[in-house]
Amino acid sequence: MRPQPWQPLQALSPAEETIGRLVRRAKLLVFLRQQRQLLFDPAFQAELAGVYAAVPDGRPPVAPALLALATVLQAYTRVSDNEVVEACVMDRCWQLVLDCLDCPRAPFSKGTLVAFRQRLIATEMDRRLIERTVEVAAQTKGFGHTQMRLALDSSPLWGAGRVEDTVNLLGHALRKAVRMLARHQGREVARVTAAAGAPVLGTPSSLRPALDVDWDEPASRTWALGAVLAALEQVEVYVTEQSASPAQQAVQAAVAVARQVAAPDMERDATGVVQPRRGVARDRRISVEDGAMRQCLKSASRLFDGYKRHVGRDLDSGLVRVVGLTAANAPKASVTPALAA
Repeated sequence: MRPQPWQPLQALSPAEETIGRLVRRAKLLVFLRQQRQLLFDPAFQAELAGVYAAVPDGRPPVAPALLALATVLQAYTRVSDNEVVEACVMDRCWQLVLDCLDCPRAPFSKGTLVAFRQRLIATEMDRRLIERTVEVAAQTKGFGHTQMRLALDSSPLWGAGRVEDTVNLLGHALRKAVRMLARHQGREVARVTAAAGAPVLGTPSSLRPALDVDWDEPASRTWALGAVLAALEQVEVYVTEQSASPAQQAVQAAVAVARQVAAPDMERDATGVVQPRRGVARDRRISVEDGAMRQCLKSASRLFDGYKRHVGRDLDSGLVRVVGLTAANAPKASVTPALAA
């Protein structure tokens, strides 16, 4: 069910005037209270209402303009979802902005706020909310509509995917493919790996212990790498020989991940012997489950795995104007033009 428009009071009540004089230093709070009618005009409220399905059933949702305003306040004050709900009841500055002065209970629940934020992100209305706030700030000159001075900063954002070395990455990806095949065929994993000619993948342990070699011994290491690459090639052939099925595409994707891992880290020399490549490939994949994660130096002696978060902050207004996300190994200078635009 689509929500009704939010219609907060426009004129300041005597109590709000008193509070407003006390929060003059909180420039954004004053701006939001003064301009909330303009910020959430009927056209923008209609845009926000579009994140809800137009169905006749269900309870009317909380006005999205109210939740959007609370989302801006939350980002500005950097508080948790629980603290947002508490602030609606306990903090008179929040009540001033959200038109709920002296309310006995919060106008929305934590679950409602979280669900609304997910809808914003899914429809990219979170970016539209930022853009609309900046538009109104420029229009009203509440933050000084002058040439922008932007400070750009990048920081690590650790990924959640499991990071493994090349051998275990290969084993993880190939086992994933074999398990999906076994599930589809209704057979045991060990039988499928034997049929594929890669029995080493049928053991429950990770691939390094399953190979049972001395990894410090060059000859043993070379043999083990050859066995891993042979298992990859056998599974590739076996998968292509299977009849088309709903699981085929997912299985092929898992095998492609294994090939992506092997390509930059292993090679055969002129005699056909498998050797690890010299150096580390710049765009080396480090996780099976999160293919976009990359590795980067945080300092001269410290690595991190995941992403980089890039933030552009307006030096004059204090507003964060843009946020970007890249793989960890993307140079900061490479994203500057996009952030500036």
